Amino acid sequence: MRPPGRPTPVDIGGHTVVASLVSRGLDRMRALVGLDEAPAEKVLEGIRRQLHECAEGLGGEVSTRNRAARLAETYLELDDTGRHAFLRIIALEFGPDPADVATAHEHYQAAVGTPSQWDAEAGLRRAMRSRRIRILTQFTAIPQGVKFLVDMRVDLLRFLRDDPELQALDRELQTRLSAWFDIGFLTLERITWQSPAALLEKLVEYEAVHEIRSWQDLKNRLDSDRRCYAFFHPRMPLEPLIFVEVALLEGLAGRVQPLLDETAPVQDASRANTAIFYSISNTQVGLRGVSFGNFLLKRVIEDLQRDFPALKTFATLSPIPQLRAWAGTHPDEVAAAFDDKDWKHLSAAGIANARSPLLAKVLDDPSTWQDETLADLLKAPLTRLAARYLVHARKGGLPFDPVARFHLGNGARVERLNWLGDTSEKGIGQSWGMMVNYLYDPDAIESHVETFAREGRVARSSGVGRLAKAG
Repeated sequence: MRPPGRPTPVDIGGHTVVASLVSRGLDRMRALVGLDEAPAEKVLEGIRRQLHECAEGLGGEVSTRNRAARLAETYLELDDTGRHAFLRIIALEFGPDPADVATAHEHYQAAVGTPSQWDAEAGLRRAMRSRRIRILTQFTAIPQGVKFLVDMRVDLLRFLRDDPELQALDRELQTRLSAWFDIGFLTLERITWQSPAALLEKLVEYEAVHEIRSWQDLKNRLDSDRRCYAFFHPRMPLEPLIFVEVALLEGLAGRVQPLLDETAPVQDASRANTAIFYSISNTQVGLRGVSFGNFLLKRVIEDLQRDFPALKTFATLSPIPQLRAWAGTHPDEVAAAFDDKDWKHLSAAGIANARSPLLAKVLDDPSTWQDETLADLLKAPLTRLAARYLVHARKGGLPFDPVARFHLGNGARVERLNWLGDTSEKGIGQSWGMMVNYLYDPDAIESHVETFAREGRVARSSGVGRLAKAG
């Protein structure tokens, strides 16, 4: 006998899960299936019935909308185990019927070259169409339905780490989201201090590069010498999908702290010749794999050129978030970045070569960068190391650094490295404070995109190229 109070195992698609649903979620599911008291197995059977009705499209438009709304509400009230079970039902029980696909494929093969080939092709396409898509599509009929699916994919991505059988559902949902979030459906909007408070709160919440510490900090980033642009979907009007913060300056910026200084004087934007993209944040984890960063930057550059004809340079001031982590697993690369002149200078500090225990200690000590003499001795070799990392380090055939992958894939080139460009705790922890300017040349963006996609070549300035070869 099962000990009293122990959760009941439930088989879903040959995978046993424990239906330990939160109490209000289970109550909601019971109400949904019309059962005041029922064990978890019966409740999940009720969910199956509702999903089958969704897949079959029973009833009219109102029935469809009401059914989808009830299912969405129920899903949101479940705990992780309940949501996992819900998604497994969709993933494993609503795919194409293998027998139907096999039959349709036989008919197609037999019809190739005959007048009925195209009818057979259409039949094969129908057989391969998953009922999962019908279920997912029906959620879009309800208010906030698109946002619900984006958030559902966040759960799906988490569960995928331990449950690869959810991959088919994830692929289909990503494909649907890619279609629904096509660039043609998105609008580019400038966010200002006069934008709705709810939207400004989203900026504070979603900022992923340089934390917004206060409303005054936010106001500084939206002042007259700044711009902030975001892409929006019409079904998610107060949810920026990706946004970029821009500073209008004279000349290339090499340090981020002055840009974030709330007490710094406001610059005359009409005199600016350079636009610095100093923070770009993707906001929706559920849209992973749906890319629109390239379109955002192109549109922003066009908008800025129209408003400020004097702007000639468009560049980022970007972090190098994986530099120190990569260096920690590549000691030979670290050693190769130091030359004889570096070791001669460092020997005065007791660091004779790359095998010196003191070198690792110095590189790991946050106080090192407050010692101007020692920091200056490390500037040249660590700058060379950063150049080698950005130009040569690879992961799966692409640049190791995620920020580099983003900008290089969008047509930028590595323009300049900036020593101690970010002296915050985060900046020191990621890259010894090193930052990089990626340059967006409007006349070269397309050629850089094509070369990077075809050859994986990292576009870089001659100065960065020399640094990457040195050492």
